[in-house]
Amino acid sequence: MNNYVIMSDTGCDIEFDTLKEWEVGFRGLTFHFEGDQEHKEGDMSKKEFYTRMRAGEVSRTSAVNSQSFKELFEEDLKKGHDILYIGFSSGISATSNSAEMAANELRDEYPDRKLITIDTLSASAGQGLMLYYAVEKKKAGAGIEENAQYIREMIPKLAHWFTVEDLVYLKRGGRVSAAAAFAGGVLGIKPVLHVDDDGRLINMMKVRGREQSLKAIAKKYIENALDPKGKYFISHGDCFEDAKLLESMIVAEGGSECALITEIGMIIGSHAGPGTIALFFLANGR
Repeated sequence: MNNYVIMSDTGCDIEFDTLKEWEVGFRGLTFHFEGDQEHKEGDMSKKEFYTRMRAGEVSRTSAVNSQSFKELFEEDLKKGHDILYIGFSSGISATSNSAEMAANELRDEYPDRKLITIDTLSASAGQGLMLYYAVEKKKAGAGIEENAQYIREMIPKLAHWFTVEDLVYLKRGGRVSAAAAFAGGVLGIKPVLHVDDDGRLINMMKVRGREQSLKAIAKKYIENALDPKGKYFISHGDCFEDAKLLESMIVAEGGSECALITEIGMIIGSHAGPGTIALFFLANGR
């Protein structure tokens, strides 16, 4: 029943050692600074990455191609394993589409094996939280079909709320206007955003100051979490102390301590920038 492996990609922002501990296979997305060579996520330390971003360098990203997924999947198919891939939102990246393309090719070559790919419509540790639940479900004895259905039903309930320190990075990606980015820098306006039902980043509100943006996110958790004492993940862009501050705000409102605080990798970090704080939890709706 459990002769399957769970796989993902580095859009999940879960540390590689943790993914290995969870026995989750993965492929790394790539990035490069302008004028520099391409790097696979993990080739550079996050400290160096964020230092270069803060110095003004611009990072560009690329999705995993289908051939890379084909090679990853085939390693386990040859061993007689089925595969459940839980991937990066198609609203942000082509990575999940590449995984499905690879799976389509391999289904013909391995007709006795099951390859299930799921576009989580999630990103960063939201995708990571789904991986965690899938791993726990497998440990509890769920087969691949049951586990896949469990994750699909979770997708519209996985809330993503986040804020950024500097709007310039969202401006580069077309998420905010140049005027809004300029005003934000002058007036200290911070956006509070979420990922919608289509897996896209949506600007939901604007508040003045960093602490107020974190309070707004904590309030969303208390108001909307299915279980305020349940599990939630926080990811941060080289600002661990702010992640702990958000956790303390949630605890002060009656929530539990954070199940996992993880650092945002180069892919999400390229678009959101250093100083990003994101919160992920199961809710009544996204």
